[in-house]
Amino acid sequence: MRFDIVTIFPTFFHGPNAAATGVLNFGVVARGLREGAAEVHTHDLRIFTHDRHRTVDDRPFGGGEGMVLKPEPIFDCVESLEIAPKSGRDTARQTVILLSAQGRRFTQATARRLATLDRVVLICGRYEGVDERVSQLLCDEELSIGDYVLSGGELAAAVIVDSVVRLLPGVLGHADSSKYESFGEDENTLSSSHKTCHPERSAQREVEGPASPSDAARLQEPFSHDPQQPPRATNASGGLLDYPHYTRPAEFRGHPIPDVLAEGDHAAVRRWRRQAALAKTLANRPDLLENADLSDDDREFLAGLT
Repeated sequence: MRFDIVTIFPTFFHGPNAAATGVLNFGVVARGLREGAAEVHTHDLRIFTHDRHRTVDDRPFGGGEGMVLKPEPIFDCVESLEIAPKSGRDTARQTVILLSAQGRRFTQATARRLATLDRVVLICGRYEGVDERVSQLLCDEELSIGDYVLSGGELAAAVIVDSVVRLLPGVLGHADSSKYESFGEDENTLSSSHKTCHPERSAQREVEGPASPSDAARLQEPFSHDPQQPPRATNASGGLLDYPHYTRPAEFRGHPIPDVLAEGDHAAVRRWRRQAALAKTLANRPDLLENADLSDDDREFLAGLT
């Protein structure tokens, strides 16, 4: 997979030379890039200007404060990448995205969609905005990473690259790590008790054929109560935030871990994790509960919290 980032600050991502560090030179993303799961190319927008001052912005028509990124350098830069024009672009393989506070909110579902593409071009907005013709004539979509305003799209581009690269095969240490977490692949959370609530998903599974033993176990998490089957380190989120995690020491500054996590009762651990995820979602993101896969027990538990 290839990312092309159009920016006036290319060294933000990789640093000015091989010995320097940029935001993509650390952690899982850096490993994914080193091992060839993806590649990131940055393109200095100022190189595509045609005046001695390398001007990339100008005053807005109609007056007002701030400056606006000019369309000419952006078009010249993207067209130099030999990506197909918007009218003939195969968006199942490649896409051009403008990063803007006016864009649709970036989500984990968007990250999973982008992770299936061969090429993603990210245009970093800056100043007061970007000439609207860039969005209209060049880009397939506008994305925003949140309901706030940044001074530029570089941080947003780094967020998107990070969230997408970690979904690529072989980047994380375990293949299921990106599935069983907050905003994970909710399609894998259905148990038989949920099929009646989502018949369209059940029908899709029947078309795809019978599940493998590992898939069958996955479908039962976190609803299975088989005392012989240890719970996963993480469970499919079912549209919820992940549950709280604990590690050694068992007591830290007078605060012990929940007793249930040390008692070895797998069914009890599953119940605790599910209820803890419900409680955390209710506290931090109650909006997610509207579309979450909830059982009758889940709803009863939530009712007791309100």
